Amino acid sequence: MNSKLTFYTGVGTVTGANFLLDTGSVRIMVDCGMVQGERVAQEMNYEAFAYNPASVDILLITHAHLDHVGRIPKLVKDGFKGVIYSTPQTRELAQVVLEDAVNILRQEAEQHDLSPLYDEADVASIFPLWKTIPYHENYEIAQSVSVFLKDAGHILGSSMFEISYEGKKILFTGDVGNSPAPLLRDTESIGDVDYIITESVYGDRNHEPRELRREQLERVINETMKRGGTLVIPAFSIDRTQVLLYELNNLVDQKKIPSVPVFLDSPMGEKATRIYQDNTDLFNKEAIAQIQGGDDLFAFPHLTFVTTNRESQSIDSIAGAKIILAGSGMSIGGRVISHERRFLGDPNSTILLVGYQSAGSLGRELADGNKNVSIHGEKIKVRAHIETLYGYSAHKDSDHLVQFVATAGDTKGGKGKLKTVFVAMGEFKSSTFLAQRLNNELGIKAVVPERGEGYEI
Repeated sequence: MNSKLTFYTGVGTVTGANFLLDTGSVRIMVDCGMVQGERVAQEMNYEAFAYNPASVDILLITHAHLDHVGRIPKLVKDGFKGVIYSTPQTRELAQVVLEDAVNILRQEAEQHDLSPLYDEADVASIFPLWKTIPYHENYEIAQSVSVFLKDAGHILGSSMFEISYEGKKILFTGDVGNSPAPLLRDTESIGDVDYIITESVYGDRNHEPRELRREQLERVINETMKRGGTLVIPAFSIDRTQVLLYELNNLVDQKKIPSVPVFLDSPMGEKATRIYQDNTDLFNKEAIAQIQGGDDLFAFPHLTFVTTNRESQSIDSIAGAKIILAGSGMSIGGRVISHERRFLGDPNSTILLVGYQSAGSLGRELADGNKNVSIHGEKIKVRAHIETLYGYSAHKDSDHLVQFVATAGDTKGGKGKLKTVFVAMGEFKSSTFLAQRLNNELGIKAVVPERGEGYEI
């Protein structure tokens, strides 16, 4: 029996992952994320789902970033009554992410005279439906349909779902990590599967060499501190924040940077850091050895966790060199916006971009070199130093995505079991470039799916 795989959102764009696998006997959805950054993002998130949520039996969640979990409360609100599966860590982090999203959605709704996409009660309603599965255990989610979770190495608890039924194996990678990462274990290999649905955020370009990323971070910090400026780092609250705290801890301990005030201005980042501290068994061997040696990876002199809005607002008035980590990572919203508003015009300060910047976001404008930006209607001339450091990205780059797909058995010349790779979760040019590389270099069929299109598998 042929199955159908349909891509609803998360194609032609990095965010908003939402895919449906209909086996004929069960309808399995993978991720239900929010579209972020783009000018039409709000409209797309408010749109009615292109399918009946009540017809979906199972929802699999690869990891807890908002662009993979952000519309789950809307899905349940609109009729989904099935079972949600993920790792325990993904469930725990998703609760933090979604509870934080409620406040942001409320503020956005007020600005645009809309009803919020969902509220606290809608978020609470999803967790009675949520079950957890550990890595490396075959688990039957429906009659004759099983899943096996592999570590994606992207953020804590991130997983690749290998779905098996009727002799077929389909791997949904979610986002795959930029291994080896400072904290987490490496992305696991693929093995023998028939189909792969993979991300392509950096499908058309490569990061700086990993071994140089700490040197570059050290350089940016020291140059900014020497000028007496403020280093503002827009950082995703989950993983990027923890990685940067870990790196700052090591740089301070090794006396490679001055011990200046460091502010983590992200209540969600603080909560996520506590969850990381409770799950160090999922860290890589080097990080575990450092912990066993007595080092608290996320604590060092002059580090302050900022909680209240009043404390956040007071940071900018503190004189002298300092470092501020705040969300959001793409400068779409959150506390980092007020800090950028204050320091973008300061030639002694630096804005350090350490992750993907979605089209239409303030972060993308800065990465593209725009010298005049607008924040809450205020025109600001960019005089601060703008630095990019993508070696700390939690996504594989083009070369490593090709190498990753090559772990799917013997792919060379189409000899292996692998029939098709669907290249999604990337801007169109990135997805297309990666698909062409997979075809040319590995000799496998790679397809860039269209939104709303169904593919027989």
